[in-house]
Amino acid sequence: MMQGTALALSPSTSFLKPPCRNSIPKPSQLSASTSLIQLDNLTCVRRLSWQTLFYTFSSSSSSSSSFPSFNKISASFLFLSGRYDNLKVRAAPESAEEASNPRGMVKTLQLGALFGIWYLLNIYFNIYNKQVLKVYPFPATMTAFQFGCGTVMISLMWAFNLYPRPNITRSQLGAIVPLAVAHTMGNLLTNISLGKVAVSFTHTIKAMEPFFTVLFSALLLAEVGRPTVWVVSSLVPIVGGVALASFTEASFNWIGFGSAMASNLTNQWRNVLSKKLMVKEESLDNINLFSVITIISFILLVPSAILLEGVKFTPAYLHSAARQGLNIRELCVRSLLAGFCFHTCQQVSYKILEMVSPVTHSVGNCVKRVVVIVSSVIFFQTPVSPINSLGTGLALVGVFLYSRAKTIKPKPN
Repeated sequence: MMQGTALALSPSTSFLKPPCRNSIPKPSQLSASTSLIQLDNLTCVRRLSWQTLFYTFSSSSSSSSSFPSFNKISASFLFLSGRYDNLKVRAAPESAEEASNPRGMVKTLQLGALFGIWYLLNIYFNIYNKQVLKVYPFPATMTAFQFGCGTVMISLMWAFNLYPRPNITRSQLGAIVPLAVAHTMGNLLTNISLGKVAVSFTHTIKAMEPFFTVLFSALLLAEVGRPTVWVVSSLVPIVGGVALASFTEASFNWIGFGSAMASNLTNQWRNVLSKKLMVKEESLDNINLFSVITIISFILLVPSAILLEGVKFTPAYLHSAARQGLNIRELCVRSLLAGFCFHTCQQVSYKILEMVSPVTHSVGNCVKRVVVIVSSVIFFQTPVSPINSLGTGLALVGVFLYSRAKTIKPKPN
């Protein structure tokens, strides 16, 4: 049965009468697919289904008393063909809008849910991470622990075949290790900053990432060419806003400021390296690439954390943290939640990147930073002056303008 196919009639008269009164099938035998077709004189008639036509021709052999013979119908149809020279038969598929709307709606809802989860996980990660670092000031140990949580989740994902396990070659591994080093340093420096200054200030400084993206791309990626005037112009409010927010920040600390700025350097260095050393094998997608980087980062950071801070998961240090506001159970639970949110929010980010364009993802990342800053100010009751708010807002507007300026193509000479 072909319900999506129909006869499109274009006669010069208003309506096409059936060739025989007895050849009209019952309503229950008509196709459920009905739609409108246009006549040459802009009149509309109902579409006849292929099923109706097929039934008219085939029913003549079943009951001669109820239906006319095939010859009569053939003659009638030939008469119609002669009378209506412009009879046209075409396939009339279902409306593309009707077919695509449900899918588009589902995709939109799915994308909206992913963005909501991404923002929510970032809020919880920054809150739990800050709470732990305030009473347990060992950022290298905490970062290694977070990479360890991610490694466990990745191992379970591959073990239960929730996601295909990649086959890593030596050439791939050689390209990934520098990315993992930059990824490790970037996250470690971010945690150092979060332990020293307010969450809102750390994320305001991290709004400077586009500045280093343009700088490193111009220096290391010769094929990119010079940035457009719109891109350069968008960097002005970013730099000015971060400077204004830094001068008026109540929790300003040079270690916190310097480590956040250094994390911008390492993260953008990682992005540039990923473009220069891009792994082209189809078996290694974004999620698996991030998973492999997480495991390598964990392997690299565990010995580094022991060298930098010593072994800090001892009862003495845990009791010391408990005396500063979090008992041992709360410290462990919030550390686990921070590690879970840390890994999951980045996996969700890569999933969103597969569904939208990089520009849309960049705008979403800008909104995420706004959400994190506002939520942390409210939760921790961070004192914010009007000038500080102006600087933060100016920097975030600059980030948004940068994401839009990246879409403007330079005019050819």
